[in-house]
Amino acid sequence: MARIKGGMNAHKKHKRVLKLAKGYRGAKSKQFRTAKQAVMKSGNYAFAGRKLKKRDFRRLWIARINAAARVNDMSYSTFMHGLKMAGVDVNRKMLADMAVNDAAAFAQLAATAKAKLQ
Repeated sequence: MARIKGGMNAHKKHKRVLKLAKGYRGAKSKQFRTAKQAVMKSGNYAFAGRKLKKRDFRRLWIARINAAARVNDMSYSTFMHGLKMAGVDVNRKMLADMAVNDAAAFAQLAATAKAKLQ
């Protein structure tokens, strides 16, 4: 049986990695070995970045809800506690959107939360 050389597969693998490393500076986009390391590292950064993105957006939503709640004479924690007691199940993303774009509806929710706390 004849020996099959792996050149075609190696070339395909190298092309795939170099395509992912396109736009990297210097040798990281030209040489396979350094490109492979850079792509692996960037994959780790991307994975961590997706987690950080979720964390950052939640912080933003909470800050917006807090600001709108304080306009309605409540703190964030009392507002959220009041909503929970009232059985209002709206996530923070929607609450933050209401706080920015629909202040009247947010004020109604704040009134609902206040009524349940007393």
